[in-house]
Amino acid sequence: MPSVEVVDLNNAVVGSLDLADEVFAAPVNEHLLYEAVRHSQAARRSGTAKTKTRHEVSGSGKKLWRQKGTGRARMGSIRSPLWRHGGTVHGPQPRDYSYKLPRKMLLGALRSALSAKLRDGELKVVREFALQDHKSKAMRGILNGLGAPKTVLLVDLGENRNLELSSRNLAGVTLVSSRDVNVYDLLGHAGVLLSEPAARKLSEALAK
Repeated sequence: MPSVEVVDLNNAVVGSLDLADEVFAAPVNEHLLYEAVRHSQAARRSGTAKTKTRHEVSGSGKKLWRQKGTGRARMGSIRSPLWRHGGTVHGPQPRDYSYKLPRKMLLGALRSALSAKLRDGELKVVREFALQDHKSKAMRGILNGLGAPKTVLLVDLGENRNLELSSRNLAGVTLVSSRDVNVYDLLGHAGVLLSEPAARKLSEALAK
């Protein structure tokens, strides 16, 4: 069972926390991590690319010339894809790129990501994010004191208004609740700061 030091906002060690082997000492499955990141990126795609078909481009629907007798090829509409400014054939249309990934795969990938972060020394547990105010400057000073890298993921258990306001304008800093932690965010940040309640919650919930 891995044991991690718990620090306060001044980076002083104030205790230790035992974490579940199934969550923070699991084998790192790189294939599961790849599938989870691909799943997250697909869900984030806007899917709004669109071209106009012959029924949507501007132009008259009148037949340009009579069917026979002119010596020219028959033509029914100026909006035909064969013409300049005509419609586009088989172009992209709005669509949803998201797809379902089995829940066991998502949970396995999350365990792998948390284990990899702890193994690489990129995960730190903070007693609590008890901020006195909502100033971004104060939050930046706390992160610097904790030795946080340029990109850091903050994970707390419940709603913390001061933490939300003080971190939202800091470049490279992302705040999520413990129930919204995902592999894409974990791997996309160089460091992870967990509050002690959030670490306990993840250790209990993902060990099942």
